[in-house]
Amino acid sequence: MLKFLGRGSAFADEHNSAYFITGNDLVLLDCSMTSFIKLKKKDLSSIDHIYILVTHTHGDHISGIGMLVDLMYFTAAIPVTVVAPSEEVKEDLRFLLERLEGCSDSWYELTVASELNKAWFVDSVATTHTEELSGRCFGYCLDLDGRRVVYTGDTNTLSPFEKYLTEGSYLYMETSAYRSAVHLYCEDVTDKVKEYISRGVNVYLMHLDDEERIAEVMKDTGALFAPIEEGEKDMEDKNLLDGIFDITDSLYKNMCMNDSKDHALLFSYLSELGKTIVDADRASFWKWDKRKGEIWTMSATGVDKIVIPDSTGLVGKAIRSKKMVLTNDPYNDPDFNKEVDLKTGYTTKSVLVLPVADINGNFIGALQLINKNGDKGFDADSDPKKLSLAALVCGIALESETFLEESHHDKLTGLKNRMGFYFDFAGKYKEYLLPESGKTMSVFICDIDKFKRVNDTYGHNAGDDVLAFVAHLVEGECSDSDSVYRWGGEEFVMVMLDTDLDGAATKAEQIRVKLMESDIEADGNTIRCTMSFGCNLFDPKKTIEENISVADGRLYLAKEGGRNRVVKADA
Repeated sequence: MLKFLGRGSAFADEHNSAYFITGNDLVLLDCSMTSFIKLKKKDLSSIDHIYILVTHTHGDHISGIGMLVDLMYFTAAIPVTVVAPSEEVKEDLRFLLERLEGCSDSWYELTVASELNKAWFVDSVATTHTEELSGRCFGYCLDLDGRRVVYTGDTNTLSPFEKYLTEGSYLYMETSAYRSAVHLYCEDVTDKVKEYISRGVNVYLMHLDDEERIAEVMKDTGALFAPIEEGEKDMEDKNLLDGIFDITDSLYKNMCMNDSKDHALLFSYLSELGKTIVDADRASFWKWDKRKGEIWTMSATGVDKIVIPDSTGLVGKAIRSKKMVLTNDPYNDPDFNKEVDLKTGYTTKSVLVLPVADINGNFIGALQLINKNGDKGFDADSDPKKLSLAALVCGIALESETFLEESHHDKLTGLKNRMGFYFDFAGKYKEYLLPESGKTMSVFICDIDKFKRVNDTYGHNAGDDVLAFVAHLVEGECSDSDSVYRWGGEEFVMVMLDTDLDGAATKAEQIRVKLMESDIEADGNTIRCTMSFGCNLFDPKKTIEENISVADGRLYLAKEGGRNRVVKADA
């Protein structure tokens, strides 16, 4: 993606300027004087043409263009094309280069973005910055190797760029540590950055005026600082280590200092760590569900959650064989699953998969890296070594997640238990507990009628079969916004989001009738059972226990009223 000659604001030591190389062309996004100083030290002998995409005419963005034109014309003889985002900015640049810098118009070409016929160019994006530059500030949307890249330039809004942000795209956005009318203030954009990252957008911060302050504010968003490219290997190594340290610092703080009970951010950081260590385009962290015979992504950069049979794909192969899998020619590998690429249009060039194990050596998942940047692909010796620690931490984290998940589930029915119920109320139902949210949630508690008689007549094995059958039946009636829990014994609780009391009663009635009409095969016996239900519209002004108590009171009324019925109101 983009590399940066500098990522600072106007008052920093190095001003903001990015670049990429495509074929033998060097494409710059702005060129300040500090960027020019770095460029003149680079070996540009392989470059045939330089394009400079100008965002606006502030000196910290264009002050090096005249010097670069001079240098290329008198020494390297490399053609330079200066690209203005609009006709108005083009005339400003013409005045600057000819009248102020003294560059002959034969030394360079000046054009507008709308006339630029390049595969990597998508659009110039008009935005707002200072009042003095009204109508003359732009960002850019690019296409680099099939990946959408959005570069905001200086802006005080993200709105013009949002239509270009798709899953897997890269956003390079300016971020300020100081509130003003002309820049994006870091504290104002944290929620928006989290939203972008949750949608699979890779977010990088640039035009930074106080990196320490911005790092503190943005630490838990998942955004990273734009990568500075010095061109020297020791600086590359330093930048790599800095990137790793940034991720591990965020990982540590998330594990130890974050009140969130959701581990999704933890796995996201681990995936980002693996991706950074080996300079890959994408990373994913997979869990093996042996009971279902599936593997699925705990976290993946650039894609939605994927669920596939454990007998397919390179990840499945690595887990089954208990060995690393590496291919730099995946389309000719019979185990490679092409379906995701066919759906998304993504091109997979190289894949590295490391299976991960728990502390007992049982394989429980895998860390997968896709498309090592550059044309050489993954190295079978060095890259697995670099990833070994990350893979080990992935295994420990996955084992911890598995233990946590198992503690929240009832072994007999497979449903979440009471601990899982309260965990969900601290997480995914949290906003429904806020009176001001205006959200609606209903619950019912249900009980198998005369269940003791089943155990006494047919035995406890039959009773277990009945419990498992009822749990499966109730769970099968859940929509995507419903969850069912084994409350204890023969009692079950269903939570229904965005559902009123009548909706809860209707759902309960459907389950009541379906169970009443079902034959249950239980330890060699055919049994019929019924259930009673108590429903309640969740009141966020009351505690969880008080709400369950209301539903439980109505369940008692259902029992007293003859069982096999649904009660949604007090007598």
